[in-house]
Amino acid sequence: MEFQKLIESRRSVRKYTAEGRPTREQIGELIAAAQEAPSWKNSQTARFYCLVSEDICNKLREECLPGFNRERAENAVLIVTTFVHTRAGFDKEGNPDNEVGNGWGFYDLGLNNEILVLKAAELGLGTLIMGIRDGEKIRGLLDIPESETVVSVIAVGAPDEQPIRPKRRALEDVAKFF
Repeated sequence: MEFQKLIESRRSVRKYTAEGRPTREQIGELIAAAQEAPSWKNSQTARFYCLVSEDICNKLREECLPGFNRERAENAVLIVTTFVHTRAGFDKEGNPDNEVGNGWGFYDLGLNNEILVLKAAELGLGTLIMGIRDGEKIRGLLDIPESETVVSVIAVGAPDEQPIRPKRRALEDVAKFF
């Protein structure tokens, strides 16, 4: 698929079919693509907890997601994304390199996540990045170390809807040229 068409056609999907659930191999392909993202000093701090078992997906949905996201993630495989904190944006002694500090971990993970969702769209899969979740319950359920910051849960599945593309703001409204 042509790249511009891919980025314009990718949408947040909030309904998935029970058929065509992504395989472990497909999820591995998404993670491999996400790993190609740039990161602060090549620190590669992104981590992915891939829930491909229907049982563990249901457990996380029921225990860690609020009702609206629980429903939106039904029939999907779930990927919990984290980053190792105090690495991206820090020197070797653990001092922040600038005022953003751990913000670079969030930034880098966002780049990973964007490549992941674009790769999913290329494969014909839908995705929904969910930031409203119980991070501490997720940490306990998946045994995520304290050295990682839980950021999002990404639902991945066979779309059962075709969301329309929302209008985008005009270039003049979002960019200043000097």
